[in-house]
Amino acid sequence: MQTQQPILITGIPRSGATMIAATINLCGAFVGNVTKRSMYCNERIRDCLVKPYFVLRHVDPNAQKDYPQVITIPKNWKDNVETILSLEGYQGGSWLYKDSRSCQMWPVWNAAYPDAKWVIVRRRTGDILESCLRTKYMNAYDTREGWLEMVHEYEYRFVEMITEGCNCKIIWPERMVGGDYQQLIELCEWLGLKWNNDSLKFIDTLLWKSRQKKGGCYGTKSRSE
Repeated sequence: MQTQQPILITGIPRSGATMIAATINLCGAFVGNVTKRSMYCNERIRDCLVKPYFVLRHVDPNAQKDYPQVITIPKNWKDNVETILSLEGYQGGSWLYKDSRSCQMWPVWNAAYPDAKWVIVRRRTGDILESCLRTKYMNAYDTREGWLEMVHEYEYRFVEMITEGCNCKIIWPERMVGGDYQQLIELCEWLGLKWNNDSLKFIDTLLWKSRQKKGGCYGTKSRSE
């Protein structure tokens, strides 16, 4: 099966990568079998390839602490990924894999797909720390200091990826809380996808609580506005 180079979406956990992945999917990128529980992360790739990669290296499979320091390149990574895509109905065109862990093993993905486009989703550190403390499945630490250590580990990987020449674009979903979608529209264009205004309805639903906290009320903006 002939596949395009992937769109690889990563970021520090609790940064908003799920919303970005869902939007890119709505704009035409294949994602495979995902559920609400999986948060737009392809479950077969995650459970059959990514998590075992971490387990075999005796580090945290959730990549909340204890990260692989020496990255080894498994054989047949590309073939295994594309077998899963084929089983799930991929027939060509743009496709994405979203997983915060990807940056912690970026040389593996880079060896398989050297021309992949990486989307690094960012969020203010303080907001990430508070979200980690409130989120049940974020269970590696119970203090801001612990989660700050995780943030620094991910930021180190981002710098490494950019320094080593990965084709990266950074996006800040926080801007959308205020109704500014321009960065997201430009991201879709960079990915070679056609912007879909219907995705704004999906985004607005996800951001409703954040906007209530800020005391604002923002409507959707079309590309022409």
